[in-house]
Amino acid sequence: MKAFLCTALLALAVPLSAAAQTTQAPVEVEADRLDLDQRAGTAVYTGNVNIRQGNMQLRGERIEIQRNDAGELSRATATGERAYLRNQLEGEDMMEGWARRIIYHVSERRIELIDQAELSQRGDRFQGGRLEYFIDREIVQARSDVSGSEPQRIRMTLQPAQ
Repeated sequence: MKAFLCTALLALAVPLSAAAQTTQAPVEVEADRLDLDQRAGTAVYTGNVNIRQGNMQLRGERIEIQRNDAGELSRATATGERAYLRNQLEGEDMMEGWARRIIYHVSERRIELIDQAELSQRGDRFQGGRLEYFIDREIVQARSDVSGSEPQRIRMTLQPAQ
């Protein structure tokens, strides 16, 4: 069990780092509860969860970490009334996101913000029912529709080019 816990925490380092300096930083996790399922490859943290590593932070009432068959992290999902994700790579502007559900697809380097979604970077702000952010390509796709919810209009504020 201890070995799996260490593996789960080290697996967290993958989504919580996009730069080498972040992977060297310790992973700090605060939660009220942790449930590990080694066979399913999941670690579920519940109760005011706060995960930090370097300049990356993920918060929610519940955060589930999923690993693939090779034991590598495949997805991190944070849920809550206002789940939160922050990342700042060296030399880049801080990216912050809020939503009722945030899904980070590790291999795709893609973030989904679902239901009351908001994304902010460089003073630009995007809001809608569903936002997808492709990290490497710096592409944002916004939709107003959310399954099981009323449409949430897309709003966008872009800062003038410097």
